[in-house]
Amino acid sequence: MKNTKVRVAFLSILSNTFLIILKLIIGIISGSVSIISEAIHSVMDLIAAMIAYFSVRISDNPPDSRHPYGHGKIENISGVIEALLIFVAATLIIIEAIKKLWKGVTELEWIWLGAIVMFISAIVNFFVSRKLYKVARQTNSIALEADALHLKTDIYTSLGVAVGLMLIYFTDIYWFDPVIAILVALMIFYESIKLLKKAFSPLLDAAWNEKDINKLTEKLSQLNAQYYNLKTRTAGNYKFAELHLEVNKDESVEKAHQRCDLIENELAKMFENLTVTIHIEPK
Repeated sequence: MKNTKVRVAFLSILSNTFLIILKLIIGIISGSVSIISEAIHSVMDLIAAMIAYFSVRISDNPPDSRHPYGHGKIENISGVIEALLIFVAATLIIIEAIKKLWKGVTELEWIWLGAIVMFISAIVNFFVSRKLYKVARQTNSIALEADALHLKTDIYTSLGVAVGLMLIYFTDIYWFDPVIAILVALMIFYESIKLLKKAFSPLLDAAWNEKDINKLTEKLSQLNAQYYNLKTRTAGNYKFAELHLEVNKDESVEKAHQRCDLIENELAKMFENLTVTIHIEPK
């Protein structure tokens, strides 16, 4: 799985590099601030893709003496950095658009070519983000999910810019260009806040989502486990759970240990990369 994560992360680097070059060339030729803003967005995406690439290479390294719980949280750190980069990209786009509106919007060149490039960008990002999301779901990788979210926003913003350029082409209303760039930036702000919340939460050892907790408690009930003080947390694509298990005070240590093994094995079948800690409580 690690090799798959690394390969798909590298694919994101290649696609973003290609799109940056394409958007910058056409943005400079056309003079469109919305296309240049998309190039800036893609630069941030490239940086994010590189961070995701290195984080997935490290996150699955086995625990060591300095990191006995593994290296999974580096993916959450990566996600936080990527969210902040999206926020910076949106800020830069708004600044450039406001400058354009203040100075006055000049006539654009090669509008139709710019629209074609934006459609190409949307198509490329659609297929790459779909691949990233697929691997992210398979491996529970927050870093790849964050990278996929970057590209997902690119799909919508590229389509928005393309439609805006077509409107300019048919109406000759050139202030559409910076206004569309600002709308693109506002959408990016929204996505960055969502990503920041999701990536940052595990760094505070927040509990699992409600759906996974319900699955866990249902399985414990099926196993007739009498427990309390259930705690859960995540670190990248790793999950941790701990609980106090009530056992008969006359029960042998060996039998109690077997019960713990059974619970751990059954839960491991449901949740990949799960570590369960059980504290036995005689009653």
